[in-house]
Amino acid sequence: MRVTVAVPGGTFPGMAATHEVTNQVPPLVGYDVYAADRVLTEAVERHVAPDVLDEARGELSGLGHTAGSAQVQEWGRLANENPPKLRTHDRYGNRIDEVEFHPSWHRLLGKGVSAGLTAAWTRPSGHVRRAAGFVVWTQVEAGNGCPLSMTHAAVPALRTDPALAAEWEPRLTSTIYDWDLRPADRKAGVLFGMGMTEKQGGSDVRANTTEARPLAEDGTYELRGHKWFCSAPMSDGFLVLAQAPGGLTCFLVPRMLADGTRNVFRILRLKDKLGNRSNASGEVEFDGTWARRVGDEGRGVRTIIEMVSVTRLDCALGAASLMRQAVAQATHHCAYREAFGGKLIDKPLMRNVLADLALESEAATTLALRLAAAYDAAEGPDGDEGERALLRLAVPAAKYWVTKRCTATVTEASECLGGNGYVEESGMPRLLRESPLNSIWEGAGNVQALDVLRALQREPRAFDAYLREVGRARGADHRLDGAIKNLLTELADLNGVEARARRLVERLALVLQGALLVQYAPPAVADAFCASRLGGDWGAAFGTLPHTLDLGSVVERARPVG
Repeated sequence: MRVTVAVPGGTFPGMAATHEVTNQVPPLVGYDVYAADRVLTEAVERHVAPDVLDEARGELSGLGHTAGSAQVQEWGRLANENPPKLRTHDRYGNRIDEVEFHPSWHRLLGKGVSAGLTAAWTRPSGHVRRAAGFVVWTQVEAGNGCPLSMTHAAVPALRTDPALAAEWEPRLTSTIYDWDLRPADRKAGVLFGMGMTEKQGGSDVRANTTEARPLAEDGTYELRGHKWFCSAPMSDGFLVLAQAPGGLTCFLVPRMLADGTRNVFRILRLKDKLGNRSNASGEVEFDGTWARRVGDEGRGVRTIIEMVSVTRLDCALGAASLMRQAVAQATHHCAYREAFGGKLIDKPLMRNVLADLALESEAATTLALRLAAAYDAAEGPDGDEGERALLRLAVPAAKYWVTKRCTATVTEASECLGGNGYVEESGMPRLLRESPLNSIWEGAGNVQALDVLRALQREPRAFDAYLREVGRARGADHRLDGAIKNLLTELADLNGVEARARRLVERLALVLQGALLVQYAPPAVADAFCASRLGGDWGAAFGTLPHTLDLGSVVERARPVG
């Protein structure tokens, strides 16, 4: 018997088919990334002001449909696989120091800007709306989150100088992506980067050696020195730290001067990074670079910390975004993939793993959106002082814990796909390479832990605000009540506290997450979280939840359906 089998380019007579493609999972495309995330949509319903809620729903769902489209996901892949290139000189030998990007990068960044991800300061409930959009959009490709975050966060630092804020804030909060290199006053919108760390100092920015020499015009300086890490070096302007006569000071460095000439901003090389490859990070050099002072001389850290606080929350949001995409992919895969006589999602042990992952993702998103709501409440001279105090303690604690949990979550979620999760086409390796970065950005784990200690020791209002927040859930779950009591006992003795700072910050974050889930999450989620994270019955690996819990409900809630 002769069998003809179709093959690319023709047929081979007499050749039988070796197999059919079965039991492969359909791609997770063509869906609304926002609407399919129950945790995120509920947080928006909870925290956005009622008079703008319909508007927020519409804009976020529109962004979610865009993020879930096959075309935009392809943009993310192309931007990641075609990293930026440094062009130090033009064809004639002129120094230009430009970064060249794949067109997909510009498409992604343009969508992010037009979606208002740099414009939280100009809208009611702007921080929550922007945070939700950031979680949605950076699931496509996390690299473009860096310039969006830097631009968004530059606003509070510039507001220390009303004249600078009046000049630059309308450009920073514009929803127009204008990537051509021109003087800022000729552009419809601008992007900002940041440069703090130097070779010899790292997080110890007071060891910076870049010098700032005052010029004749008041508030203007000439910089000479370097930055070992400069975020988004293709931007229109940068906030940097340098040593002025009065001490470490914050400066605004524009890429282009008002007369149309290029400022001296030499990009020596781009970093070859583990992940975040679509985004440029560079080493830069100043040599007679023109800059404007932001804030007073000698108060550079206090000035730029306004920016750092906001970007630290973005680190937690970025980690929550990666975790959500990883859990969405894992639950989607297991809902379709069959093994050993049934769907993977129905297997008790796999269901336990997925539920554990879902808890981690939900706790991260819930905490990050609660802090975004605190920014909305604290905004302006008449802002809520209690919310402002809560942010002082909760932001570094959240940044520490959520970003630490990200890599473990993404790794386990990748394993749920088996060997497919180790293959680039699945997208999981890209998530995994990205996952450690938010823990490093804006101060690594020890920096965050020590910052929490400073808040506890020097700013009692911050801990009072924290206790009020977790106190709202007291009496609702005995394991949460016990965790609060144990935390207070631990804080009563601060001897040798620096050596145990990580453990302490972990407990602060877990108690806060537990309190929020007890108030806002379905009972099955809150029960599972408190039983594992607060009840002392939590294994070292994912998938060790008590089997008596309603794990099926937890997993079904995490599936990207609908």
